[in-house]
Amino acid sequence: MRKIFAIIFACSISTIAICQTKNSIPSKIGNRAADHLMIQLAGNFWNGTADSVSNYIKSFNRSANVYLMYDKQFKTNPRLSAGIGVGVGTSNIYFNKMETKIAANNAKLPFIRTDTGNNYKKYKLATAYLEVPVELRFMARPETPNKSLKAALGLKVGTLLNAHTKGRNLQTASGGKLNGLTIKESSKNFFNTTRLAATARVGYGIFSVFGAYNITGIFKDGVAPDTKLLQVGITISGL
Repeated sequence: MRKIFAIIFACSISTIAICQTKNSIPSKIGNRAADHLMIQLAGNFWNGTADSVSNYIKSFNRSANVYLMYDKQFKTNPRLSAGIGVGVGTSNIYFNKMETKIAANNAKLPFIRTDTGNNYKKYKLATAYLEVPVELRFMARPETPNKSLKAALGLKVGTLLNAHTKGRNLQTASGGKLNGLTIKESSKNFFNTTRLAATARVGYGIFSVFGAYNITGIFKDGVAPDTKLLQVGITISGL
């Protein structure tokens, strides 16, 4: 997972270097809004978790992040700007025939296999953070943001708003339906309430590919392996 983030990081640096070489700095910058929405649709991956858990995580784990950003151009170089914002970052991890009891009083977070008995057809662990992202941005053609190569490197810090599990459609081990009830359990006991992540994105126009890798672990020390979240996906943003 770290290799994926490293590739995105390298692409961002390469894009900046190429564009700096091929384009002269424009003498006049067109008007552009300083505030804007940044929407991210992401795939989620856990790095560092035990095989006994990762083997029961589904391959497609999706979520979304939404931020209101403010952009400030550098007077000395209009291709560069700094972005800061606030918003909500989420993560969903879907399990196949496994449950995790986040409200338990155990010293360690229980991950329970349910492949030999009744299990939920759909079961996920979801988190939501209030986050402040900060980016150093590069735009090859700042006079036309929607027709320009762009890249950004940054950090985001967040505080945990909610952590919960949700199970739906209880079934037998053979797949027979038992009921359609939804069971939800919420608790922050096992989670680090502060999150710090490194970010990078590169793209063209309003679309870019992004990566975000947690510097801090998802869980508190000692309650689970040192698990880090990697998000890779698409960003929709004017800047």
